[in-house]
Amino acid sequence: MTGEWLVLVESNTTGSGRLFCAAARRLGLQPVLLARDPGRYGYVAADRIDARVVDTSSPDAVRAACADLPGRIAGVTSSSEYYIGTAAEVAGALGRPHPDPDAIRSCRNKHSQRIRLQQAGVPGPAFAAAPRVPEAVVAAIRIGLPVVVKPVAGSGSIGTRSCRTLEEVRAAASAVLDTDPADLALPPQPEVMVEAQLDGAEYSVETLDDQVVAVIRKRLGPEPYFLETGHDFPAPLDPAERAAIGEIAVAALRALGLGWGAAHVEVRAGAVGPRIVEVNPRLAGGMIPRMIQEALGVDLIFQVVAKAAGRAEPPQPTRSRAASIRFLVAPASGRLVEVAGMSAAQRLPGVVEVGLTCQPGQDVVIRHSFQDRLGYVIASAADGNVAAQAAEDGVRALEARIAPASVIAEGFLR
Repeated sequence: MTGEWLVLVESNTTGSGRLFCAAARRLGLQPVLLARDPGRYGYVAADRIDARVVDTSSPDAVRAACADLPGRIAGVTSSSEYYIGTAAEVAGALGRPHPDPDAIRSCRNKHSQRIRLQQAGVPGPAFAAAPRVPEAVVAAIRIGLPVVVKPVAGSGSIGTRSCRTLEEVRAAASAVLDTDPADLALPPQPEVMVEAQLDGAEYSVETLDDQVVAVIRKRLGPEPYFLETGHDFPAPLDPAERAAIGEIAVAALRALGLGWGAAHVEVRAGAVGPRIVEVNPRLAGGMIPRMIQEALGVDLIFQVVAKAAGRAEPPQPTRSRAASIRFLVAPASGRLVEVAGMSAAQRLPGVVEVGLTCQPGQDVVIRHSFQDRLGYVIASAADGNVAAQAAEDGVRALEARIAPASVIAEGFLR
């Protein structure tokens, strides 16, 4: 291979990671995945993606791996929140397009992010960082219950919990601080965030550079957790409400030194107006880009890859429709045997895509985070209520069969 490369530093093991590679190929680029364990990425073999074993925790090792590639490197990026800072640093060292690595890393620390937003006057909750469980309890007393306790560096709602008593605060903080990070699928956590729980419906704002592409209504499972069970676009808001949510998202990006490439900004809109939940300096997960593509005809993944390769063009919507996604959530831990009803769901009016994010044979562990999701249904229609109902009907047609751990241990599962 002597053409141009699109270097992916780790990225997602399912969903957008695969789509990043496909977008690179559409641009005539050769995707190459740099990963500590490329075997974790099932699509690498299936799609014949070039992959190299690299210590991706080290920017120097990533730069050295890039230097070993024959031909020109068009861009370096990642679809994983945990590696976008490293990708940006390496891209800058190679003279390729990139966001500000320091802004990315500062934003990824939720305490630093909160401080910078507060200093810029961007509305958000009262907050504190606590390195130990007793300090988390003291912070909750000072802020006032209910509070949200969450990792200072994480994503996908892992370890995030609403707490209405001090005992719940203790338990939530301990679950993050006193648990092996590997068991949580998180990086090491030096502290937890304790934040006043915001009221109101939750939305996400998807941006490219400093432009709002979409304002989306987020569907959440029951408290005390924040598992995302679906999304609706366009969010059911009047123009003034939508504009206010978009404006606070852009103000947050500016306060954090972002505004290059994609961002996923979470907002609560309550009685006192919109407030920032958090800013994620990356493309949205949860198949949100695919949902937006159905509604607007704008391929955000392609846009992000093109931006990283220096070939960005302003996104041009080609249609104006509504779209919704609903997730199939695991009912229990065990081993996924099958998901029945996929063909039936696909045949329903308005359903445009049905997919799995967990394959039969994989173990399922209930974590009250995005890891509980087994599959999804995307629907599209001219009307938002129709799209949402079609997605709901589609996910109800699915049935997950999970073998309990006791059955697996006794060897009855074939």
